[in-house]
Amino acid sequence: MQYVIIGNSITSVGCIESIRKHDTTGAITVIGEENHPIYARPLISYLLQGKTDEQKMTYRDEGFYQKHGVQVLTGRRVEKIEVEGQLLRLDDGSSMQYDKLLIATGSIPFIPPMKNLEEVEHRHTFLSLSDAKELEAELQPSSRVLIIGAGLIGLKCAEGILERVQSVTVVDLADRILSSILDEEGSARVQTHLEQIGIRFHLGDSVREFCGQEALLTSGKVVGFDILVLAVGVKPNIALAKDAGLAVNKGILIDQACRTSNPHIWAGGDCSEGWELLSGERRNLALLPNAYMQGETAGYSMAENEQRFENAIAMNAIGFFGLHIITAGIYQGEDLCFATEKGYKRLFIKDDHLVGCILIGDQVARGGIYTNLIRSRTDLRTLDFAMISEQPALMAFAQKVRSEQLGRAQ
Repeated sequence: MQYVIIGNSITSVGCIESIRKHDTTGAITVIGEENHPIYARPLISYLLQGKTDEQKMTYRDEGFYQKHGVQVLTGRRVEKIEVEGQLLRLDDGSSMQYDKLLIATGSIPFIPPMKNLEEVEHRHTFLSLSDAKELEAELQPSSRVLIIGAGLIGLKCAEGILERVQSVTVVDLADRILSSILDEEGSARVQTHLEQIGIRFHLGDSVREFCGQEALLTSGKVVGFDILVLAVGVKPNIALAKDAGLAVNKGILIDQACRTSNPHIWAGGDCSEGWELLSGERRNLALLPNAYMQGETAGYSMAENEQRFENAIAMNAIGFFGLHIITAGIYQGEDLCFATEKGYKRLFIKDDHLVGCILIGDQVARGGIYTNLIRSRTDLRTLDFAMISEQPALMAFAQKVRSEQLGRAQ
């Protein structure tokens, strides 16, 4: 059996490990464009802060590939998937046969049109380890950095570089930061925290054009900068799949076994669009835990030991300069809000189930209880939810539930 994985990623790790649980002899080949071992992308901001190094960023140790009998082709790109002949065309002119293929091509930066952008000499994206290293090479104590995008990527970049440069200014078309994961109150609290640290914001605004080392905003404001970081967002890297005729929407469409529309091809991670638990709809969930579990599910299926990944939900656990945030699920139904001087919590309840939560600051304690309630679809009538809403504790659950469902959340 010839297993081939496009993308040397966390999704590929899950796939490799599950294949090897059921097939110890089939050949596994990984083709990756980056010249780095598998690493955790969320750590690239900590690399710039000096809180980690490249060795500590690796997702598996150096012996991972050898242990699992994997051939790795780094710095190589698949140019075309020929589905009829089950053949891959590579960038060096070579070709490779596959019996079963996993597409784990991840995501690519979304770059909106901005006048004279191509004339900005020192411009970067912030998605990969290579991006972070290229940005780091240009940072100076006197640098004024302009970041376009006040989402997760842009703000993690700001955190990574703030103490190494003169100033960091963030511009975003939305009227608040982290608008895709926080409500208005949550956004305001995090923004205040970041402004106190020293980050400047221009929200509800955008770049009309670049003139040398100045950005002219639609509001008429002018922002001077030395380095530009484009962090507006990402989009699934579906070009190969689309050209091969696979079913795609925003991402590559997959079922709960991570199969694509082709019986010999699977997909997972940021490039895919699978079924989300709470909405019952297909969604692109570009999250590290989902990426691993989708790869794991695909690997089982590829090795003919089918599993189903049925509890995918949107979830983020992130921090900025010591302020921690957990979000999960969907923001629908009735809501309960709790606020303290150092924290904020909002819970969303629909049809006697917890379907979403926003936890900030001192309210993130035991957040695993809330995320477990969401993912397990626990009926809130079976527990003392009033107690859990204010002070999450396992004593509010029946003994059976405590032992069977929530032991690891304690």
